[in-house]
Amino acid sequence: MSKRIDVKDLNVYYSKFLAVEDVNIGIEAKSVTAFIGPSGCGKSTFLRTLNRMHEVIPGGRVEGEVLLDGDNLYESGVDPVTVRSQIGMVFQRPNPFPTMSIKDNVLAGVKLNGKKISKSDADSLVEKSLRGANLWNEVKDRLDKPGSGLSGGQQQRLCIARTIAVKPQVILMDEPCSALDPISTLAIEDLINELKSEFTVVIVTHNMQQAARVSDRTAFFNIAGTGKPGKLIEYADTATIFSNPSVKATEDYVSGRFG
Repeated sequence: MSKRIDVKDLNVYYSKFLAVEDVNIGIEAKSVTAFIGPSGCGKSTFLRTLNRMHEVIPGGRVEGEVLLDGDNLYESGVDPVTVRSQIGMVFQRPNPFPTMSIKDNVLAGVKLNGKKISKSDADSLVEKSLRGANLWNEVKDRLDKPGSGLSGGQQQRLCIARTIAVKPQVILMDEPCSALDPISTLAIEDLINELKSEFTVVIVTHNMQQAARVSDRTAFFNIAGTGKPGKLIEYADTATIFSNPSVKATEDYVSGRFG
């Protein structure tokens, strides 16, 4: 079951530095939400707080709440590893494990979580996850070959298959197409469209057209200047953000006047 996320009064720090200030946002289940904004405005940092990846960085901490269907992920006693199995992350550069086969790459997250799985269950999970990532037909005859032998776009879809295999409720994507060519980008965009029937998807993108094509809602982040915290400026249906935003800075950004 995909779940909704509610963020309340969230401040994100690197040690003493306030990187993102006072974010309040509700992210709908089974939808695609895009975060846009100029470089350095905190959108990737904020994305990483949604599955507690931010605190992997030394000095990384947050104040405030991130609620997954009402449960605060930052409550004391909540295991960050459990959080990351519920809320998966796909990174900017495809990062399959180079020495592992395609099949073992898909199963890596499941095994990391210590789940015992029979061979037949593993085989069907690999097929289901690769089908879910629109990759099965391209790789079904070479599942035992290394994942690093795939093209960049295929590697990124393999990473998405690896994320799906853990059966998360939410999938976060940090600029998943920035290292890919236009055809691979289109394949990932088509896939994002399909994923929202089952998952809550949140994507950071620098590509305005991509945000307009794939997302249902868009959040615009901005920064007042170097050394200042990033802030959420406006959040609305994607069509509204691109055609009729209520804040001038949003309009300037989406029309290409700055950023």
